Amino acid sequence: MDSALVVEDHDRMRDWLARVAVDAFPETEVATAGTLVQARRRLREQGRFDLALVDIGLPDGSGVELIGELSADPSAETYPVVTTIYDDDQHVFRALEAGAKGYLLKDQPRERIVSQLQGIVRGEPPISPSIARRILRFFARRGEPADVSGPQLTEREREVLDLLSRGFNRTDIARALEISPHTAAGHVKAIYRKLNVSGRAEATREAVHLGIIDSSR
Repeated sequence: MDSALVVEDHDRMRDWLARVAVDAFPETEVATAGTLVQARRRLREQGRFDLALVDIGLPDGSGVELIGELSADPSAETYPVVTTIYDDDQHVFRALEAGAKGYLLKDQPRERIVSQLQGIVRGEPPISPSIARRILRFFARRGEPADVSGPQLTEREREVLDLLSRGFNRTDIARALEISPHTAAGHVKAIYRKLNVSGRAEATREAVHLGIIDSSR
C-alpha cells in the first residue's frame, strides 16, 4: 500500500484515520479529502490510490457513490474500505453492493483498526466483528427450504400449513383435502410441534422465515 486516500468530513477524525493508515502501512503516502468533490479532485490529480478509507456520510453526498465509482473503474485498482459509525443493514449492504471490500466502524480501538487494515496484504478483508456477525445473520435469516437442519414437514403437512396461512380452519382444511377433521387436527398438531409454535400466526411467520411458504403470494 504505497498510497492511501482518506475521505472524511470531520477534521480531527480525518487526521486520526490518516495516522491509522500510516501506522498500518508506514511507507504509504496519505492524501485526504473532506467531501466527494475534493475526493474526486484528488483522484484526478493522483491518478490512483492503493487504498481508500471512505466515510459514508459526507456533506455533498454518500461515500457509497465514490466506492461505486472506484469499483467501476478496473484501472483504478483501489482497495475501498468503509470507515463509518453506521452499522445498520441498509448502510452495510449498500456499501458492499457498491464494491466496498471492507467495512470498519470508527469506534473500535485504534490498534484493532490498524491490525485489520494490515490483514489486507494477507488476503483478509477488514471487517469489524459486529459487521461480520450482521452479515452472517442476514444470510441465516434468509433460510432455505432444502436445509436439512430445519424442520422437515411432509408434503401433506406443507399443504395443511399453506391452508392454515390462508385462514382456513381445521374443518375447512379437512374439506379441502378430503380428509377427516380428526386427521386434519393431527396434521396441525404435528406442524406446531415441528415448528415449535402454538398458534396459526406463529406457524405462518415461522414458515415464511424458513422459506416453507412464499411470503409474496
